[in-house]
Amino acid sequence: MATEPENAQDPTRPVSAGFGRRRVLLAAGAVLAAGIGATADDLAGRDLTAGHERAADAPPAAIPFHGPRQAGVTAPQQPATQLLALDLPQTSAAADRQTLRTVLDELTHTLAMAASDAPSDARLQGVGTTRLTSLVGVGPGLATRLGLDVPAGLAELPPFPGDRLDQARGGGDLLLQLCAADRWTLTVVAELAATAAKAAGATPRWSQSGFLSVTAPGTTPRNLFGFKDGTANPGPAQDEQFVWGPPGAHQNGTVLVYRRIRMDVAGFAALPADQRDRTIGRHESDGVPLTGTTEHDDPDIYAKNPDGSYVIPANAHVRLTSPRLDGGARMLRRGYSYDDGPTDRGLLFCAFMRDPAQFVRVQDRLATRDALTPFLQHQASAVAYVLPGAAVGGSLGAPLWA
Repeated sequence: MATEPENAQDPTRPVSAGFGRRRVLLAAGAVLAAGIGATADDLAGRDLTAGHERAADAPPAAIPFHGPRQAGVTAPQQPATQLLALDLPQTSAAADRQTLRTVLDELTHTLAMAASDAPSDARLQGVGTTRLTSLVGVGPGLATRLGLDVPAGLAELPPFPGDRLDQARGGGDLLLQLCAADRWTLTVVAELAATAAKAAGATPRWSQSGFLSVTAPGTTPRNLFGFKDGTANPGPAQDEQFVWGPPGAHQNGTVLVYRRIRMDVAGFAALPADQRDRTIGRHESDGVPLTGTTEHDDPDIYAKNPDGSYVIPANAHVRLTSPRLDGGARMLRRGYSYDDGPTDRGLLFCAFMRDPAQFVRVQDRLATRDALTPFLQHQASAVAYVLPGAAVGGSLGAPLWA
C-alpha cells in the first residue's frame, strides 16, 4: 500500500497550513476531501510532481470542473476526502433512467458551482479558492439495470478470502468522491451534493471521510503503518494505457475500485523494524525498495541473496503487487487514511484502472500470500465507472445514453 509524484499533495498548499488542519482533523476523528474536473490539456500541461513558483500575493486558482475528464482522478491529491454513495429507486427502466438524468444534472450544477472562483453558497465565500475536485461514477448494478453504455468489464468484485464486508458501507448506484484542502469545504459541499441528489430522487447509502498524512508538497504521503503509500503509481503516459479507457466511447472514463480496510496498527508496530520492512518490501524510513537506492527505483522482485533467497521476500506486499506479475499493467492508487475511533482505523483504498479484472488478479494474490494480510481486514467494497467530464453547459453522464 503506498502515493507517487502525480499523486502528490496539492503544491499550492503550504506545509504549515496543512499541519494545522491535520491537528483539527485528528481531533475530529475524520476528514473529508474531493476532486472536480480539469481539462485534459490543463492536466497534461501541469507538472504534478513539484511545487509551482507563485507570486506571494497570487491566490491559487480554482481547479476547473468542466473538461473532457473529471479532475478528481489525476489532479494533485488533496489532503482530505469524502466519499458518498447513493441509490436510485427501482420502478421502471424508463422512469429510473429519467431519475438518473435528473440526479446527474443536479450534481453537475452543484459541483461546478462549488468548484468555481465564485461559489454561490455563503459558507464557501470569503475563504479563498476551495481547490475542490470531484468525481462521479455509476455502479455496475445500476448500469446493468438501466442498460447504460459502460465498459464491458465493469462488474462487482468477487468475494476474496478473509473479506468481512459490511454491505451497508459498500456498493451503491452512484459513487461520489470529493477532495479538498480542508474539512469545512468538504462538509459544505457534501451537504449540498446530497441535498441536490435527494431532491432529484436519490437516497443516501453510505458516507466515509479520510485524510492524508502531512508531507511536503510533491512527496509521498504515509499510511497509518508509517510506510509511504502510492510510490509506484503510473506516470501520465502510462495513465493513458492502463487507467483511462481505450480510444472510443470510454476513453475519458476510468474504473474506481474502493476498499475500506481496517488496519491493526498496534499489531504491525509491534513487529521488529527489519521484519516490517521485509513484510512490505521497502524501508519504512525512506520508502526505498529493499533492492534499490532511491524511493522510486523499480523493485527487483527477482534479485536474490547469496544463499538463494529473494531480497524482497516471496510474501512481501511489494512483490505480490508488482506490475511485473501483470504484464506491466499498473493502477493509479490515491488512498486515504481514516480514523473512526481507537479500534477502527485504516486505509480507504481508492484505485483507478481501465479494467477492474486487474484488481481482482492482484487481490487474489494478496488475500492468500501477503505477509501483511494478518494485519488487515477488508470491511467494505465498491466499484464504479467514473464518467467522462462535462463540457460547459453540459452534464455528467451524457455518453451513458449512446
